[in-house]
Formats: sequence, structure tokens, C-alpha cells
Amino acid sequence: MSDIALDAVFDANLPNLSRPVRINSFYEAQVFVRRWAIRDKDPSIRVLLRKLERANSATTANSAILDLKYELAARGLLPIAASPPHLPSPP
Repeated sequence: MSDIALDAVFDANLPNLSRPVRINSFYEAQVFVRRWAIRDKDPSIRVLLRKLERANSATTANSAILDLKYELAARGLLPIAASPPHLPSPP
């Protein structure tokens, strides 16, 4: 399961970390959540960690990644992607 590529690469912040961490793969997501669980003793993060560790298919892995993004966004730890350039309005 560690070699599953993510549909979209994303950046995430750990609490009290100055720079965001780029998550390119499922393995990197697992490592990120392990470190997050060590820093933050929140039970919901530990549940997320177990879900990531137990993922045994691409479907469950993608579901766990979506849960990770949701938890990050809920805590304000998911950096907002740069907005696309504005296109000219139609005539």
C-alpha cells in the first residue's frame, strides 16, 4: 500500500511548524499522521492514523486521504492553494 500515488499532491501544516510539508504519496501521508499523532494527543488523529495503517486497497487509501484533508482543513492546517489567474470576461 505504501506505493499508491495520490490523485493530487498537497501541502499540509503540523501545529507549531513554520513550513508546510508536501505530501506526494500514501506513505508520506502515513508518516505525516504518525508525527501529528505524536505532537497532538487528539483521539480523532489516532483514529485517522489507524485508518491509514489499515488501508488495504486504493479505495480505502483514498478515503483515508480525504479524511486527512478534512481533519487538516477543520483545524486550519491545510494551506489554501493559490487561486488560478483570472480570465478576461467574455465580451
